[in-house]
Amino acid sequence: MEWYHALLIGIPSGLIVGAIIGVIAGIIIRKAMAEKQIGSAEAQAKKLLEDAIKVAETKRKEYLLEAKEEILASRKELEAEVKERRGELNRQETRLANKEENLDRKVDAIEKKEEALANKVKENEEIKEKLTQAHETQLKLLEKISGYSAEEAKAALVKALEDDVRHEQAQKLVELEEEFKDEADQKAKNIISLAIARCAADHVSEATISVVPLPNDEMKGRIIGREGRNVRAIENLTGVELIIDDTPEVITISGFDPVRREIARLTIEKLIADGRIHPTRIEETVEKAKREVEATIKQAGERATFETGVHGLNHELVKLLGRLKYRTSYGQNVLTHSIEVSTLAGVMAAELGADVTLAKRAGLLHDIGKALTAEIEGSHVQIGVDVAKKYKESKEIVHAIEAHHNDVEPQSIIAVIVQAADAISAARPGARRENLENYIKRLEKLEEIAKSFDGVEKTFAIQAGREIRIMVKPEQIGDDTMPLVARDIVKKIESELEYPGQIKVNLIRESRVVDYAK
Repeated sequence: MEWYHALLIGIPSGLIVGAIIGVIAGIIIRKAMAEKQIGSAEAQAKKLLEDAIKVAETKRKEYLLEAKEEILASRKELEAEVKERRGELNRQETRLANKEENLDRKVDAIEKKEEALANKVKENEEIKEKLTQAHETQLKLLEKISGYSAEEAKAALVKALEDDVRHEQAQKLVELEEEFKDEADQKAKNIISLAIARCAADHVSEATISVVPLPNDEMKGRIIGREGRNVRAIENLTGVELIIDDTPEVITISGFDPVRREIARLTIEKLIADGRIHPTRIEETVEKAKREVEATIKQAGERATFETGVHGLNHELVKLLGRLKYRTSYGQNVLTHSIEVSTLAGVMAAELGADVTLAKRAGLLHDIGKALTAEIEGSHVQIGVDVAKKYKESKEIVHAIEAHHNDVEPQSIIAVIVQAADAISAARPGARRENLENYIKRLEKLEEIAKSFDGVEKTFAIQAGREIRIMVKPEQIGDDTMPLVARDIVKKIESELEYPGQIKVNLIRESRVVDYAK
C-alpha cells in the first residue's frame, strides 16, 4: 500500500482523472459492443431457428405425402385381394350349391333303391319260407325212405368223414415219418462215418495175466525163497498170484486188477536186476514200484487231457483218468476207449453245431467211475456221477455220464452224442473181445429171450450179437402191435442180458398169398 500512496502522491491529479474517464469510457464501449454482438447472435439464432422450422415443415409435408401414397397403394392391393377372395367365395358357393343339388338327386335315387330293396327282401323272405317248407317236406320224405332221422344221418356222415380224415392223416404221418427217418439215418450215417474216419485209434487186447521173463531157471528158486517166503511176501504186498510152473524161464502174474499186476511185474523185474531177494528188500521194492506206477498213472492222465484238448480238470480227476490205463472192459483198454470217445464226440458235436469243448470233456469222463469199481460198491455209472459231482463238474457233464448207458433218458444233445460215441468205440471190429464160451452163451440167451414172447416164430442172432432178427406170426401180431412187441423185447434184453455196445432188435412180419394160374 505504501507504493500505491507514493504513486498517488507522485502522479498529477489531472492525469488520474483522465485515466479514470478513459477506463470508464472503455468499459462503456466494450459493453455497447458486447450488446451489439449479443443482438447479432440472437438474430442469427432466430434466423437459424426459423430456417430449421421451415425445413422440418417441408420434411413433414414430404413424409405425409409419402405416407399417403403408401396408404393409397396398400388400399389398392387390399381392395384387389378382397375382390379376388370374394370371387373365390362366389365360385365355392356355386360349387357347393351344385354339390347339394347332386346330393339331393342321389338321396332321391337311394331312397328309391331302398324301397325296391325292401320289396326284394320281402319277396326273398317269402321265397325262403317256401324253400324251408319244401326242405322240411323233403327231409320228412328222406327220413321216411331211409329210416334215419336228420340227426342220425348227420352223425353217420360226420363219422364217415372223420374216419376218412383219420385214415388220410395216418397215411400222411407214416409218409412223413419214413421221410424223416430216411433223412435222419442218412445224416447220422454221414456224421458217424466222418467221425470214424477222422478218429483212427489202435486197439490193444488186454489180458488178465502178465508174464515176467527170467534170465535162467535158477532165478525161480531165489524168487520162491526158503519155504516160499519170498513168493508169499510178494503176493501179500501186491495182492496178486504168482504162478511158477514148469514153463522155462518165465513167471506168470495172475490178477484181475491191472494196477496190482503192474506193481508186481515192476517189483519182480527190479528184484531180478538187483539180485538181493528177501522179504525186507521185497517190501522196499514194492514201495518203489508203487511210486513209479503212481507217477505213470499221473503221466497217463495228463497225456489223455493233452491229446483230447480237455483242460481245467481237477488234479484228482486227472489221476483217476490215469488209473484207467490199467483198467480193461471186455479186453478194451478203458483209457484208450475214453480218449477215442472224446475225439468222436468232439467231431460229431462240430458237425451238429453243438459245444465241442463240452462234448469232448463229457466223452473223456464218461467212464471215470471204472477207475474206482474195485474200491467202491455200485455201477461205474453211479460212481462216475458221484465223482463228477464231488469235483464240481457241470450239470451237463454229470448228466452225460449218467445217461451214456441209458440209466436215465438223455435230455441234452451232449448226452446223446456221448452215448453214440461210446457205442461206436465199443463196436469197432477188434475193439472188444470175450471168450468163446461166454460169447456163445450170450447169443443163445439173446435168442432165448426173443423166443419167449408169444407170436414169435423164429429168431436169429447175427453180426456177433449186435442184431437180433425176429420172424413173427402175421396172424398173431399185427402191424399196429409190432412196435409194442419190439419195445417189450428191448426192455427184457436190457434187464436180463449183459453185452457191450447196443443190440438192434429187428422184427419182420411177412404175409404171403399163394395162388396158381391154370
